[in-house]
Amino acid sequence: MPFDPRALVDVAVRVGREAGELVLATRASAVSEVDTKSTATDVVTAADRASERLVRRRLAELRPGEPVLGEEEGGSVVEGLTWVVDPIDGTVNYLYGIPHYAVSVAAQVDGVSVAGAVVEPATGRVWTASAGGGAWLDGRRLTASGATRLGVSLLGYGFAYRAERRRRQAEAWAGVAPLVRDMRRAGAASLDLCYVAAGWLDAYAEHGLGRWDWAAGALLAREAGAVVHLPGEAPELGEDATFAAAPGIADALRGVLVEHGFGKV
Repeated sequence: MPFDPRALVDVAVRVGREAGELVLATRASAVSEVDTKSTATDVVTAADRASERLVRRRLAELRPGEPVLGEEEGGSVVEGLTWVVDPIDGTVNYLYGIPHYAVSVAAQVDGVSVAGAVVEPATGRVWTASAGGGAWLDGRRLTASGATRLGVSLLGYGFAYRAERRRRQAEAWAGVAPLVRDMRRAGAASLDLCYVAAGWLDAYAEHGLGRWDWAAGALLAREAGAVVHLPGEAPELGEDATFAAAPGIADALRGVLVEHGFGKV
């Protein structure tokens, strides 16, 4: 590999922390400036935009000439290295004062994540991973859950912004709910994937994520030993499905999701 993943992680952590400090410090004023994007429920705050501008500026200083794909200002994945940034993942939580949100910064080479950091401004926790280097939380190596029974597993999930699709997703999840221990809808995909890496969730699945939502978190889950399918990799779950699960329940969960129409929502 022409890039050192460990060096890329260091950069992701550095700029992610700086953006996290900004997001935390400016929340009171930032949530007074709120717009919407795809629907009335898809919000963006002044802090989302300020955080992405900071990350882009710092990456230009630390890694000059390397392109950036961000949720707010766009961009594209190119041949070679691209930085993929979610300036606030969990913006609705941030808006309402729920401290479950993160800044996600990942480096992808030819569209594949090789390094990433997910920084939680409210707690200071830093999740990191590099290709072949494992997944870590504040210096502690992570391992996905050893769950083997779907019936006693804890699942994470999410919903789309469009009302009609959300209705269909709710119907599919309603069929799955009696077959597992419990389910959690926390509202920040990057952290849900980190929780799979830590074994705090046994699995997670969601449709319609942007690349910035999963670029760092999915690498953590995969490096921790979870079975991970990114959009387009498991068409039976839907072309835009993201899936991460402990190896011992991955096949069973895929089967249950397909049975209950998860791939058709």
